Amino acid sequence: MNIKDKVSQRIINIKPSGIRKFSDYARTFDDVISLGVGEPDYDTPKDICDQAIKAVQDGKTHYTANRGLLALRQAICHYYKERYGVEYDANKNVIVTTGSSEGIDLAIRTLIDPGDEIIIPNPGYVAYESAIRAANGKMVFLPLDEEHQFKIQPEILEATITKQTKVLLMNYPNNPTGAMMTKEELAQLVPIIKKHELIVISDEIYSELSYDHDYCTLASFNEIKDQVITINGFSKTFAMTGWRVGYLLAHEDLTDEIVKIHQFGAICANTPAQYGALAGLKSCENDVVNMRDDYRRRRNFLVARLNEIGLPTFMPEGAFYTFSNITSTHLSSYDFCVELVKKERIALTPGSAFGSGGEGYVRISYAYSLDELKKATDKIEHFMKTFKSID
Repeated sequence: MNIKDKVSQRIINIKPSGIRKFSDYARTFDDVISLGVGEPDYDTPKDICDQAIKAVQDGKTHYTANRGLLALRQAICHYYKERYGVEYDANKNVIVTTGSSEGIDLAIRTLIDPGDEIIIPNPGYVAYESAIRAANGKMVFLPLDEEHQFKIQPEILEATITKQTKVLLMNYPNNPTGAMMTKEELAQLVPIIKKHELIVISDEIYSELSYDHDYCTLASFNEIKDQVITINGFSKTFAMTGWRVGYLLAHEDLTDEIVKIHQFGAICANTPAQYGALAGLKSCENDVVNMRDDYRRRRNFLVARLNEIGLPTFMPEGAFYTFSNITSTHLSSYDFCVELVKKERIALTPGSAFGSGGEGYVRISYAYSLDELKKATDKIEHFMKTFKSID
């Protein structure tokens, strides 16, 4: 018997993560400097760790409510009211999830019936397409381009919507491009979202990493607030990637359904980790500011250096990535990264990992020390001076 024949065809059709695939390839070489993975190089702030340890020592190791620790939900609501002026009810509108990735998956599975259309950005984060395939949804790609700094253009969004469109998935600050949308730019999308009665899954995991503008959550527009599912978490904000704590904010008619999947799958997020996240919201704002300031310095160095080298790179306004144009090399994004890791032992992520719209680009993470960025860019410069185009 062929065991694989018993696996769902929708799962077989899901492609492995292009980010992880290339990272695994790069690890086959010795002494590689990797700028490929989007993970803070900081340790989790001490107070978060201390409070999680205390929770374990105090026996707080049992299930919380399915929706999450009440004190944490209340703190999340307080954060959104203080930061953005958006009010949520801790008992109705919040679900603490096992990382923001679970939140995205829960939202998609709750909303999508087979054949429903969901618009996703291209280029866009690798997990979106996989989650939609697993839910038997129909993807419609929304093209983003460098000319407009990878921001959603209202006329293109309008032209992409059909009668079958149910959901728009958007992500700002954006992975992989680092693009941001200001309040004024988001306001141009609001009438379209309202007119077509779209539900928007707004992935805002990088919201605290906004460098040049005050961040605006899409839910702050009252006329569409009930249509917005906000996805956020603590991985990037507090360098808590391995803790796996995120959250989802939405109208109670949506959270009442979403929690059904969550309670039978995860049951609840990790309890001590929730206490850690609570400590982060209460006492670690200075840590966030310090990390953001450091990322800004790294960004400024990296963008200037890449442009000097001959890799045109627009200034990203959020997250911790550059999306550099490599078309002058006449290499595909994958071949560029393969040759770079072979010859210089520098690992980047091919833009093609993020969809067809990423071809001709490479994603470079600056969640690495300035010293590593200097060494890496020196090697990239050497590569650009010595390589020969591959036909």
